[in-house]
Amino acid sequence: MREGSLEAPIRHPLDWRSSDFYDEAKLDAEMRRVFDICHTCRRCFNLCDSFPRLFDLVDESKSGELDTVASADFSRVVDACTLCDMCFMTKCPYVPPHEFNIDFPHLILRYRAVEAKKKGVPAADRALADTDRNGKWATLISGAVNWATRRDNKKMRDLEEKIAGVDRNAELPTYASKTLEAQAAANQPARDQSAPAKARKAVLYATCYGDYNDTSIGMSALAVLARNGVETKVVHPACCGMPKLEQGMIDEVAEAARKVAAAFAPYIDEGYDIVAPVPSCALMLKFEWPLILPEDESVKRLAEATFDLSEYVVDIARKEGLAEGMSPLDGGVAFHVSCHSRAQNIGQKGAELLALIPEADVAVVERCSGHGGAWGYKKGNFEIAMKVGKPAARQMQSAGKQHIVSECPLAGLHVEQEIETLGGETPQPERVGHPIVLMARAYQNGSRQ
Repeated sequence: MREGSLEAPIRHPLDWRSSDFYDEAKLDAEMRRVFDICHTCRRCFNLCDSFPRLFDLVDESKSGELDTVASADFSRVVDACTLCDMCFMTKCPYVPPHEFNIDFPHLILRYRAVEAKKKGVPAADRALADTDRNGKWATLISGAVNWATRRDNKKMRDLEEKIAGVDRNAELPTYASKTLEAQAAANQPARDQSAPAKARKAVLYATCYGDYNDTSIGMSALAVLARNGVETKVVHPACCGMPKLEQGMIDEVAEAARKVAAAFAPYIDEGYDIVAPVPSCALMLKFEWPLILPEDESVKRLAEATFDLSEYVVDIARKEGLAEGMSPLDGGVAFHVSCHSRAQNIGQKGAELLALIPEADVAVVERCSGHGGAWGYKKGNFEIAMKVGKPAARQMQSAGKQHIVSECPLAGLHVEQEIETLGGETPQPERVGHPIVLMARAYQNGSRQ
């Protein structure tokens, strides 16, 4: 038996349609097998709170081993997992193809799927996971929604905490008054058909956050791609399903995968690349969906055609070269590498994108933001999320740059709030939603000169 693996990690398809997947006795046996290996290794002690919770359960048990830990207590470990994939991608020496076959995040997903099937998903969690429905309604009354979710609106936030379990102190994303799709249709930037990447065609997958919340990411992407000659359309068939995956609702994620893959299939047939501006959404299309529906050819083709937004712009720079005309930015940039950017195994493409801006002054921070999607908003999790993300916030603040940015917009929002709590004499930096926003600004500033 090898002591760890030096081979690249691989992932097996999720056997979520099998009755064995939901067998509670077999799940418990697998949890105990994996947890026992984890506790004897402990390399993941400094990742999310799942591992300290697991090790404390073992250390405080009667025997000091897993055999005297009650199965009912496993939920404490499961509740702290954000499905960031960092244990699988960066720490665990026993992931497949090693014979121990450890995939901690997918084991946690299986546990949640069993719980969801047995008990159902709590109404508040199900409502929060329905991001398309929430976004469609919220953009219609964005002024009222944004007022109601402001941190300084104490009465409303207290009510939301009681009803939805959203921590009253968590900074929440605002909603746009017009979707990205509507804005793009009304204000499509002129395409430079003489630019280096004029032969490319791309569909920008709007994503829930990009369509309903921060439309500056998508509009900036359209501007940069048009400047570089890329024919671009904005399409949002449905949510990628990541919020539902976090709740173990695998069947509904599969339904979303089929719907989105079918919607994108005609574009792929016509030679369009699919570009996702949010790392979690790119991760779903590229990796999670093919593991959920390994037999679906449309899902496979979509995975092969999908690029992360930063990855796509860097690919243009390497193959065709970027259009000229960018001006240097005022002040440097502290760039946070999000977990789901890292989980795509494409390198620090956001940092590479920023380095393409003339005279770029970029400080890279590769520490967990602590947020973990909707997990970090919830009462009982928010304080843990702030604690886990504090080292990243300190590094971002100490970099002393004028701008802070993460490819994950929710991580960026969370880090900004963490920096605010640190205090100090350093001015609060400007947060932007994605590195592409700064590249679009550099092009815009260059056109004015």
